[in-house]
Amino acid sequence: MGTADVEAVWRIESARIVAALTRFTGDFGLAEDAAQEAVAEALVSWPLAPPANPAGWLMATARRRAIDAIRRRTALQDRYALLATDLAVDSVADEQIDPDRIDDDVLALMFVSCHPVLSPESRVALTLRVVGGLSSEEIARAFLVPVPTVQARITRGKKTIAAAGVPFELPPAAERRERLAAVLSVLYVIFTEGSTATSGDRLLRPDVAYEAIRLARTLAALQPDEPEVHGLLALCELTAARFPARTGPDGSPVLLEEQDRRRWDFSAIRRGLAALAKASTRGLGPYGLQAAIAATHASAPSVEATDWDRIVVLYEALGRVAPSPVVELNRAVAVAMASGPAQALAIVDELIASDRLPGSHLIPTVRGELLARLGRRAEARAELELAARLCANQRERSVLLRKAATLS
Repeated sequence: MGTADVEAVWRIESARIVAALTRFTGDFGLAEDAAQEAVAEALVSWPLAPPANPAGWLMATARRRAIDAIRRRTALQDRYALLATDLAVDSVADEQIDPDRIDDDVLALMFVSCHPVLSPESRVALTLRVVGGLSSEEIARAFLVPVPTVQARITRGKKTIAAAGVPFELPPAAERRERLAAVLSVLYVIFTEGSTATSGDRLLRPDVAYEAIRLARTLAALQPDEPEVHGLLALCELTAARFPARTGPDGSPVLLEEQDRRRWDFSAIRRGLAALAKASTRGLGPYGLQAAIAATHASAPSVEATDWDRIVVLYEALGRVAPSPVVELNRAVAVAMASGPAQALAIVDELIASDRLPGSHLIPTVRGELLARLGRRAEARAELELAARLCANQRERSVLLRKAATLS
């Protein structure tokens, strides 16, 4: 067994292993460190002596490392003795992990890694590390930040959890829904970065987006009665369904009106629609409404045949339950398709007057498109050139400059 095998087992089993270790030791940071030490040992030993039960081997080894660490804490000798007896780590064969079992430990791990005491950056890093099983290098590559920055966020997050005395447990039922919003927000941020990278030379980062979908599926299995969990899963599936058609062979963006819809992933669309049906049982929340918008696009044979009036209504509803300038900007795009660019331009100009998206390339992008449709070519070119200067993603920037050039 080589490095790829170790990584594959770790990616699948990491959440269960860290969650079980945290429950047994009561120390989130210790559990994660011990699990990482086990992976490092596996990279050395597995090529020489492949274990019959790789997941059990990792669990047993991580438990030993945790006990070693506790033993070194002289003030916790009694606790060590208790753990040594309880964990029975002498036999690797006893460490069986059911690959189909998803229990409350994993859900508790999600709630810990997304705890409100952490900064948003630390929540994302910890979730990808301890729930997703990604390495610091993978997280750094996904978000285009230095590896030491990711490592610092993870370390700071673990220290914050320890200092705040965050217990490894599911929040009480009365608090769970409120806390669930933080978990969903983290998964949404991860998926959004994967579906449209904020910077760099790639429009899409599918590995990041698909990791978010995997975590969302896990959460949906753990919380099947929460409509917004299914709403987020539906949104991710329906959005990712368009990935195969969103870029050309050279990685350049392909706009919605130019996409070959035959290349869309119809299996993902079916999964998304099924998740949306579950989300609709008690009325749609913010993620469910966004998923309904994505479903309207997914069911349309072309841009022209899209039910833009329905999309406008859905954006109006989204604006009431989760108001934001980005929602208003997207509503303007839908209004332009449903009723014409003049009405949409008024919405965009109101956003500019209120300075609700300062420094964003999104407003001049949409404004440039609307002005071009109104025949105001010089103004449109200036807006698109401004958008290109503000855009940090090289692929998006090239599209904006190309559009601006056609207006010369």
